[in-house]
Amino acid sequence: MQKQDVARLFTTPVDAPAYAPTRYQFTNREYLNIYYRTDPEALRRLVPEPLTVTNPIVRFEIMRMPDVTGLGDYTEAGQLIAVEHEGEAGEFNLAMYVDSVPAISSGREYSAYPKKGGSPSLYVDSDTLVGTLDYGTLRVATATMGYKHHAMNLDEARAEICSPAFMVKTVPNYDGTPRICELVRTQVTNATIKSAFTGPARLELFAHAIAPLADLPVLEVVGASHILTDLTLNPVEPVYDYLAA
Repeated sequence: MQKQDVARLFTTPVDAPAYAPTRYQFTNREYLNIYYRTDPEALRRLVPEPLTVTNPIVRFEIMRMPDVTGLGDYTEAGQLIAVEHEGEAGEFNLAMYVDSVPAISSGREYSAYPKKGGSPSLYVDSDTLVGTLDYGTLRVATATMGYKHHAMNLDEARAEICSPAFMVKTVPNYDGTPRICELVRTQVTNATIKSAFTGPARLELFAHAIAPLADLPVLEVVGASHILTDLTLNPVEPVYDYLAA
């Protein structure tokens, strides 16, 4: 392999890349979103400056993704925190638990998604939409929602999916010192909402040392949505450099 070929590598291994070098398009991406009020002090300990917490609301999400270009079929779950940055409302992506190694690799390496391994699922149980998250052999989250009780306004559903998302991107030097440490922003701008519903919902979180979702306790469920969409992810852009600061 020539030097110029090495410089053009998208990722490694050199003979079998860990993920496909493509822009990821999602067909029939299915969301279960549970919005809940939590302890504002717990949020302030986790949300990095210059983001600010204006409303102590967390979104627990399960995303079922059966058809993704380059990545195939997988499921994710995670927590996002309502924040503001320079007057813009959005969400801080705290953690994502994913059952696909290529999706974890591409999300962390190519972008800035805070992904780690987990076993989420989303399915219909009689008249109930059920989302679960296991870490190892232990259950750490169970979400339930009445199945398609009330149709949502599609513009409101699109606003949920297209909310700006902020994440922390870190890459260390070989000696362990930071090479990159940035706050980045991304936003879905190309989304087709196929259906959207709301209904009664509940969320139960279980304490776990390595998957600490319950550190943001559920004080009150304030909303829920079940959304089916086609969308394309956009690249991230840095909005704050912690090393320069």
